Amino acid sequence: MKQNSMKHTGSEDVSEKKTSRFFQIITQKYFKFGMIAFLYLLWTLWVGSWWLLLGVPVLYDMYVTRKINWSFWKKRNGPNNRAVEWLDSLIFAVIAVTLINIFVFQNYKIPTGSMEKSLQIGDHLYVSKLKYGPKLPNTPLSFPFAQNIMPLTTSTKSYLEWIKWDYKRLKGFTHVKNDDNVVFNFPEGDTVLLQYPAQSYYALLRNEAERLQEIDRLADREVRPFDYYTATARRHILNEYAYTVRPVDKCDNYIKRCIGIPGDTLKIINTQVFINGKPQQKHENMQFRYIVQTDGSAINSKTLERLNIYKSDVRLVGNGVFSIPLIEENVEIVRNIGTVISVEKQLKPAGEYDSEIFPHDSRFTWNVDNLGPLWIPKKGVTIKIDTANISLYRRIITAYEHNTLEIVNGEIFINGVKSDSYTFRMDYYWMMGDNRHDSLDSRFWGFVPEDHIVGAPRIVWLALNKEKTFPFSIRLDRMFRWAGN
Repeated sequence: MKQNSMKHTGSEDVSEKKTSRFFQIITQKYFKFGMIAFLYLLWTLWVGSWWLLLGVPVLYDMYVTRKINWSFWKKRNGPNNRAVEWLDSLIFAVIAVTLINIFVFQNYKIPTGSMEKSLQIGDHLYVSKLKYGPKLPNTPLSFPFAQNIMPLTTSTKSYLEWIKWDYKRLKGFTHVKNDDNVVFNFPEGDTVLLQYPAQSYYALLRNEAERLQEIDRLADREVRPFDYYTATARRHILNEYAYTVRPVDKCDNYIKRCIGIPGDTLKIINTQVFINGKPQQKHENMQFRYIVQTDGSAINSKTLERLNIYKSDVRLVGNGVFSIPLIEENVEIVRNIGTVISVEKQLKPAGEYDSEIFPHDSRFTWNVDNLGPLWIPKKGVTIKIDTANISLYRRIITAYEHNTLEIVNGEIFINGVKSDSYTFRMDYYWMMGDNRHDSLDSRFWGFVPEDHIVGAPRIVWLALNKEKTFPFSIRLDRMFRWAGN
């Protein structure tokens, strides 16, 4: 028995020595450097920039030779005071979160009702950068966690433009598909009037040009080409208001549903979207505005709350006549309310031109409910262009793909060369909100370039009701819901 016991004890000693030796190995500086360097090299291959290899000698010094104190704000040997320790933790946290926001995910708060009732005002989302691949920032020198304006200011830029990087997207898991919910940089957010940051500068420009043209028409003066009024309006607006020009990655973030992908042909007939001739699938939370006629009574606030309709979204348009956004299942519920006489969907007829609708050209008599057919540009595809269709693709050619374009005597010149065709250099997408009659989307400003795609919403991690005060505003029924579609 004693001999067996001694053998058992001896084997335990050998096992403990092996375990101890293993932990000594993994804590050695070379092992640490090897693991960190391996992960760093994988990241370098993903990013695809060989300049990052210059970081390997830095890592070697940090973990092996230790010649330079890279954390210069604290002592390498000996204790540091509490303030220095807090500073060290803060610097590490800022760097870590910044890298996570660029390459992995970021938080996003729904600011408007354009995606009601799929995604609602007050929803806070986890937005994945990995699904479509993270894009490297155009302006890498920026204040952490600020999109474009410094905290506690109204106009101070949160970024520096000393260094600018061209568009580059890293490899992701997949590509944007039809019906995906997508976060992207607002295409018309490249120019912003500081007095009206929430409004599209280009929409204000078009409205002013139309006003000037109408003045000439009413005064029986010569009505000139619309480009003349646009140029006049631009000079007036930029002289009158302070403005800023933003790079792509610093434009405001929007979230919509991707209705059309590159190469698709889109058409909208009486609110029904068709892609390549097939009707778009219906989403249960998609909503439209309806005209609700009552006997003169208002809609009960408790009924609105039960149907998850904000009181601020109900518009009085006449005596006992209301415009209310409704999802399909709520239409019959409202129709069966005792005080309600009729419920009819708001609808603009086909052929009724709306100047606010893309491409803002009276030759295309489109409106919010009837639009197209419209082909969505695809990278590498060449199309014929002429004065009849150039308004569809003009902003792509000039603003997104950085060419000059002039029309002289009915002929198109791109970069000074007479052109009757154009080859697209990027893919483009068509985005629309699920709240179809209350969404500022591609119907108003056109295509979304691929370099504007930010990521894919995944989870609603916090939901707040805008019409209630905290903590009663917390919507537990919406928290930790899937936000991808």
